[in-house]
Amino acid sequence: MTRVERWERRAEVPLLLLAVAFLVAYAWPVLDPRLHSDIATVLQVATWSVWVVFAVDLAARVHLARPRWAYIRRHWYDVALIVLPMLRPLRLLRLLALVRIINRSAAHSLVGRVSTYVLGAAVMLALLAAVAVLDAEQDAPEANITTIDDALWWAAATVTTVGYGDRFPVTGEGRLIAVGLMLVGIATVGALIASMMGWIVSQVAADGSREREPES
Repeated sequence: MTRVERWERRAEVPLLLLAVAFLVAYAWPVLDPRLHSDIATVLQVATWSVWVVFAVDLAARVHLARPRWAYIRRHWYDVALIVLPMLRPLRLLRLLALVRIINRSAAHSLVGRVSTYVLGAAVMLALLAAVAVLDAEQDAPEANITTIDDALWWAAATVTTVGYGDRFPVTGEGRLIAVGLMLVGIATVGALIASMMGWIVSQVAADGSREREPES
């Protein structure tokens, strides 16, 4: 086990708890725009504080990695999410660690592992995208996503690639979130189909092997 892997294993649970705190601090003012200004300020400080911890985590991983530049190239998305403040809300994707924890208790078959991971990731990303798009849209002129109900409906229709079109983002940030969620929806369908086909092929191969075995 490398030094980076040991660090990631030790830091996974604390970062997961901080990610949950980040989600609460980020989502609360979005879901309750009439929140008292003092509480909103505290929550904003909390989100930035957690973001700083994530930045320290990235710096530690880069410091421990060998070679460092190769590690940075492989984890360019982590660097972008830390360096670019406009993408800071995407640190909510740290909550995907929840999916990995769920995956450990999933079924031992290939279908069980892939389906649990993919579906769990899709549901979680849809919920996060709903909060993020509501944050981007609710105060925009001519917005039609102005409540959490609208945002959840839009996210469900988008991640499943149904696309009814009755709810849609009108801001640039909202459309960027929509593109990401669309890609997740496509990847989800593809991964599930691939896992099912892999399971079918393995079953056919196993049945063929049993048929070729001589009777004792």
